[in-house]
Amino acid sequence: MSRADAAPGTDAAPEAPARRTSTGRRALWTGIGAIIVFGLAGLVQYLTDAVPALAAGTWFGDIAESIEYPIYAIALGFLANAVLSLCGIRDRMEAAFRTELFIKIGLVLLGATINFAIFVKAFGPAVIQAVCLIAIVFAFTWWFAGVLGLDDRLRALLASALSICGVSAAVAAAGAVRAKKEQLAYTATLVIVFAVPSIFLLPWLAGLLGLPPAVTGAWIGGNIDTTAAVTAAGTVAGEQPLQIASIVKVTQNALLGFVAVLLTLYFTLRVDRRAGAGEAPASGAAADAGAPRPRAWAMVWDRFPKFVLGFLFASIIATVLGATMDPAVLEPRLDAAKELQVWALSLAFVSIGLEFTVSSVREAGWKPILVFTAATLVNLVAGLGLALLLFSSFEF
Repeated sequence: MSRADAAPGTDAAPEAPARRTSTGRRALWTGIGAIIVFGLAGLVQYLTDAVPALAAGTWFGDIAESIEYPIYAIALGFLANAVLSLCGIRDRMEAAFRTELFIKIGLVLLGATINFAIFVKAFGPAVIQAVCLIAIVFAFTWWFAGVLGLDDRLRALLASALSICGVSAAVAAAGAVRAKKEQLAYTATLVIVFAVPSIFLLPWLAGLLGLPPAVTGAWIGGNIDTTAAVTAAGTVAGEQPLQIASIVKVTQNALLGFVAVLLTLYFTLRVDRRAGAGEAPASGAAADAGAPRPRAWAMVWDRFPKFVLGFLFASIIATVLGATMDPAVLEPRLDAAKELQVWALSLAFVSIGLEFTVSSVREAGWKPILVFTAATLVNLVAGLGLALLLFSSFEF
């Protein structure tokens, strides 16, 4: 009997064990990657405690005291990235590098350490700053990217990432405007490349300028693109700047769904309609341009970062317990939440270093890099002005 006459499915039978083997290998490499991530996070905890003790009384003692755990975590992540890449096995472990998941867990736990009264007090200025910064940075990025002739969909991704919350905003915008995966990869890479130096640059600049803690936190939260990097920079700057930076960032994150809806409406009513009228569609348009789009409010909820609700809920619960529970009973539990928060954030910061790829930077091209650089400078200046205007008189 010829192969053509074979019963349907006969040829597929040998493929099933191969698929199972492939799945098993992926699971094995993911498990190994998870062990590495958790092992590095454990090493971060050890170094944070041991280095200052070992360096006490030496010239390095004061410096060691000022080094916070995010610095160790990111440095170890990049070092492990280099080693694993040289060995040719980093890509096999990518599924274990879950920066977004770890940072969301860490931020929900961080909410338990912030008195809800502080959130209520900072919410008004945070909303004003978020709306103004999103409008200023988005408009500038959209305009400048257009001047350089970038595709409308890539312009939307860059503007969303720069003005709201980095990779998460770029992903939401990509779904709203139906961008190419390559465009999303360019944008995500640029977000990481620009965010990592900001973790150390902004706290240093804030100290150099003598900014108060609340202004420092508002500047960090409003300017650094990724929530993970905001948390790292806030930790470096101090406990009070971290609280304000987190509040400002989650406020920006909460506006993500509304921006995604506006982008959807713009591309539906103008860009896609223009293409349907005879103009060539913008490069990067997805093949399913005619597919139905979700309703506006459904998209708002779909894009809304749910961890923001967890952050608020944890803050409310901790505040209520603080007012009703014996401190001797409550404090150990809050300390445990703080310890878990540090672990979750350490895992996120290690993953930042492990996720970085040099090849993506080379593929991005010079025009998006120029747009990102110019818009970042605008964000820094506008963000500092708004932080000074809105948070100079803030008291904890």
